This record gives sequence, C-alpha cells and structure tokens, in this order.
Amino acid sequence: MPELRRFLAIDLGAESGRGMLAAFDGRRLSLEEVHRFPNEPVRLLDTLHWDFPRLFLEVKTCIARAAARAEGRLDGVGVDSWGVDYGLLGPRGELLGNPVHYRDARTDGAMEEVLARIPREEVFEETGIQFLKLNTLFQLHAERRAEPERLSSARRFLLIADLVNHFLTGRSVSERTLATTTQLYDVRRGAWSERIADALEIPRRIFPDVVPPGTVIGPLRAEIASECGLREPPPVVAPACHDTGAAVAAVPAEEGRGWAYISSGTWSLVGVALDAPLVKAEALAGNFTNEGGAGGKTRFLRNIMGLWLVQESRRQWAREGRDLDYEALTALAERSPPLRSIIVPDDPVFFAPGDLPGRIREYCAGTGQPIPEDEGAVVRACLESLALAYRATLSRIESATGLGLERVHVVGGGSRNRLLNRLTADALGVEVAAGPAEATAAGNALLQALGLGLLPGLAALRAAVAGSYGPEVFCPGDRSPWDRAYEHFLKLQLKLHSELELSPPGAARSP
Repeated sequence: MPELRRFLAIDLGAESGRGMLAAFDGRRLSLEEVHRFPNEPVRLLDTLHWDFPRLFLEVKTCIARAAARAEGRLDGVGVDSWGVDYGLLGPRGELLGNPVHYRDARTDGAMEEVLARIPREEVFEETGIQFLKLNTLFQLHAERRAEPERLSSARRFLLIADLVNHFLTGRSVSERTLATTTQLYDVRRGAWSERIADALEIPRRIFPDVVPPGTVIGPLRAEIASECGLREPPPVVAPACHDTGAAVAAVPAEEGRGWAYISSGTWSLVGVALDAPLVKAEALAGNFTNEGGAGGKTRFLRNIMGLWLVQESRRQWAREGRDLDYEALTALAERSPPLRSIIVPDDPVFFAPGDLPGRIREYCAGTGQPIPEDEGAVVRACLESLALAYRATLSRIESATGLGLERVHVVGGGSRNRLLNRLTADALGVEVAAGPAEATAAGNALLQALGLGLLPGLAALRAAVAGSYGPEVFCPGDRSPWDRAYEHFLKLQLKLHSELELSPPGAARSP
C-alpha cells in the first residue's frame, strides 16, 4: 500500500488566506482546511499597506495547526500568493517597512512616466506582460520616485510568497511563476531584465536568483518547527508560488482537447497554456500577458477585474447596515431581470475601494442604461458583465493563438458560483467545467509532491486532480440574447479604450 504523504499548502489571497492540509497516496488527493484568516490592508497616513507581520503570524498558525492534525510530521510546506506586491530587505535580511498594497494611489501616473522612458512595444517585447498600473514595474518606479533612499539601502527585493519563504527558511529566491508577474522579467532569456532595471535606475543587486516550480528552497527554520510542534523541520518547497500558476497546474483538463481556463476569484485570470511566450503585436494590442507556468508552460492570459466587483459591493452594503452573505446576494441576482445593465469590469472607475454600487449606478446612468437600484440587480450586472468580458477575452485568445476552444475550465473560489458558471456557458456558447474550487491548494500540494519526486510530471499531476475531484459541467443555452448584449459590451469597451487613448481591442497599436 502506498505511503500516505502530508503536505501543507498555504494560500495567501488578496482577501483571505488559508492553510490546507493535503493527504496524497500517489493517486488520490484529499484536502482539509486547518486555518483560515482575513487578509485586510491597513492605511497608515496616506499609504495602503499589507500587514506582513500579522500575515506571517497567520502562516505560523497554519503550520502549527497542520502539525497538530498530522501528529507532528509534515512531508512539505508550500506557500503561494497573489503577484506584483513585494517587500524590501535590508543588509541583515530585515524587512524595510510593510509592503504597499497594489491598490494604493502611489502608482498614479507611474505607467505614463515609465513608458516615456521605454516605449510600450519594447517593454512588451522584453517581458510579454499585460500593462496594468499595479504591476511591480510601476510600483518600483513609484518607490524610487517617492523614497529613493529606501530603495538605495535595500539589499533584496522579494514578492509576497518569496518573502514568506525567506522568513521560513533564511533563503532569498524568487520562484519563476511569481517573478514573471512583475513586468521586470525577460521571458525569452529567462532572467531579470537588466535593460529595464537600468533604464529606470533600479539597482540590479536587489533581484534574487529565480528558481522553477517544485524547487526545494530549504528546511523550515528549526526554531519555527519547534515552535509549531513539528518533530523535525520539513522541506519548504516552492510550488508555483503565484496562486494562479498553482491553480492552472491543477486544471483537470483532457489531453488533446482544446481548452481554456478561468481562475476565478478577486481577479479573473482568463487564458490558455502555451509551450512558449507569445509576444506578437496582436498580443500587445489585446493587452495579454505571458506568465510562467508549471512544467515549463506559459500562461497566456488576461487579468480581468473579477469578483472584486461583488466583494467590494458587499462590503459597502455592510457599511450601510445590510450585511448579506454571498449566497444571499447570488439568490437575489438570480431573481433579477437578465441583461439589463452592462459594465466593462476593467474600467478604472471600479478599481479603488469604496462605494462600488454607487459607481456602477453612475456608470449605467452615464451610458444610457437602466440603473440597477437594488442588491440583486447590481450583482446580476456584475456577473453578466464578467461573462461578457470572458467571451471578449477568449475570442481574442482564439484569434491570437489559432486555437479552437471546446471547453472552459473554471477553477478557484469563484467556481462555486453556479449562477456565474451558467451565465458564462451561455455567453460563450461552450461547455463550462467548474472545479475544483480548491485548485490553488491542490496545485500547491501536488507541485510539492512533484518537486520531491513523488509524481513524474504535470500530466500525472492533472490526472491525480481529475481522479480526486469531478467537475460540474454547465452546457450553454440560447445564445441569441447574449449576442445582442455582447455587441453592446463591445461598444462600451471600445468607448473606454478611446477615452484611455488605447488601441481598440484586437487592433494593432500605432507606433
């Protein structure tokens, strides 16, 4: 009988984090949540920060609770997180201030300043990454502009999961799937871009060595192992340290079938797995990104404002005294009339925290649409608009790659939203396979197993997921009302691109 191995997958999300204890017998995987905690930003004076010391304390709590459940023995610990945000380390390995949140206003105007130094086409040719104001490239430029002394005194730059691994092991490296999110990584050469760093006066010395998914970083610090009740320090393994990289590794896709994925959560990451980066003009014009994936793959995708729209709306209603859970909001949305009000999720007006329902109403009034007055109508507008955004993105992916898509796999927490899954199938006109909801944790744990030699490769990993979790399949219904809504969505999107002085979606950008 195969030996049962236990891995701790620690998944740090932009809204919450959790520790998942995985049991793997070589064929089947089971997951048990041992700890869940909120991950809330903190505003100090004018800056929005992540509370990293609290985050690290929660990580240790995950380890301690997993150790208690696993009788003091773990075969591995892996950490994944969202991308782009980072911390700076000083000469003794100390943290130089709490990491700044990607929604902080310090990056206002930073993209324009960077692209005045390096043309957009050259940045994309080098990095293959989608242009978003929150990218690490623009954050580091904003850091140098506002606090040059801190950057000049830093000895190392580490993204969030890499930063946690540094304090768990004492070793400072960057895992490749996470490094590629920064827009500072040369995707063809497989190294940090010296050209971009030099152009923006970012010291090269701060960039760590880059390691592939499955790398054993080192043993857990002995004092942390003892504090958390472990009999001996387990290896800390870099899975795919970018949460979407871990989730995509766990997509239970069939070999030989054309498929795409939607990693659905606060953000929706919509894309396909390619054997190599795609950096042609059409990819730049569509604002696509090429991020590292497990097994040497490239995740060719777009980041779309995802369930943030519903999450922040819910927070606003709670502030107003109407604290409804997601299940109740989805039920209200199901009862609301379909396809009345449409927004473009990526409109910058929806990016910042605050009164999102109010901004959605203003947007609809300004675009001559019915105003969604109640909670159900707002949530319905958000979910239908996401489904239309998925259709637009996947249409451009098919055009850029030449792939024909037969099925879309939705993984992550958003795959539990059956209404969104049904709307997505209807909007796309193809099957939608939903699940596993815990794809990130499953990918994290099984990439640890792969890195320790317990799985032969990515195909075996996907087969283990498919054998452990059966997706729920949603078949498309009548597409004709969606075709009309899609035409309206494209007009709104074209108007937004015109206002932002961007190329129309799918069109070549003038030099």
